[in-house]
Amino acid sequence: MDFDITSAVIVMGSLGLVFGAGLAIASKILAVEKDKRVEQIEEALPGANCGACGAPGCGGFAEGVVAGQYPVNGCTAGGSDVAARIAEIMGTDAGDIVRKVAVVRCRGDKDTCVERAIYSGVADCRAAMLIAEGAKGCVYGCLGLGSCVKVCSFDALHMAPEGLPVVDEDACTGCGACVEACPRNIIELIPFDQPVYLGCVSKDFGKSVKAVCKVGCIGCGMCAKENVTADEMITMDGKIPVIHYDKVKNPQTDLANAVEKCPTKSFVVRDLAEKSAP
Repeated sequence: MDFDITSAVIVMGSLGLVFGAGLAIASKILAVEKDKRVEQIEEALPGANCGACGAPGCGGFAEGVVAGQYPVNGCTAGGSDVAARIAEIMGTDAGDIVRKVAVVRCRGDKDTCVERAIYSGVADCRAAMLIAEGAKGCVYGCLGLGSCVKVCSFDALHMAPEGLPVVDEDACTGCGACVEACPRNIIELIPFDQPVYLGCVSKDFGKSVKAVCKVGCIGCGMCAKENVTADEMITMDGKIPVIHYDKVKNPQTDLANAVEKCPTKSFVVRDLAEKSAP
């Protein structure tokens, strides 16, 4: 009996070695050789896996660049330095890269915007919206629960005591994760070199806005008038002014009249002198 068991063990062990060796040989024969450039590009990427490039993570982006699915400058988080390294790996030109930064298009904090209820549920903006569109008087404004902060992989967003998210523009990579996370669509990516944006997304008009917010846009259209802002750099989309940054040739002066003429001072002027150069 002992002999039979020993023989069986030896036979099974031998078969295991044979099959193992066969699988090892087959894996080498059938293996698809991976393009070395994929690994090189992965090493150049920041590893944030933010998805801003449209790929499922940095690995997917690296494979997509080599396959021609994504541009060499498609990594928003990496910026121009990463684009230059990837372009060198691919033997091409990185092209022009426009750095973008997230801005919060709402100034309705605890001091300027009324609240119509007290919310004590889950600290999530989408969850708050399920209950009568949230507790804030303005149904278009920031809910102040920090869903955008939670998704930022670069520690570029923080909640201020006043109840609004604040962007650390030096840390912001323009990946767009916060834009996707905001259910009110109040976060926008704008060109880094553009100092002016509208700090409001309200679709209401006049008295309705003033009843809930001291600094909301009332949709008067003054900023879009030809004698205030030329060449349709600002147009009206319903009651909301829209800045067409592609038409702004001199960011420091072209929108100055619009900022000055706004009766509710709803435009925000970023101080680019304090920001890191793109």
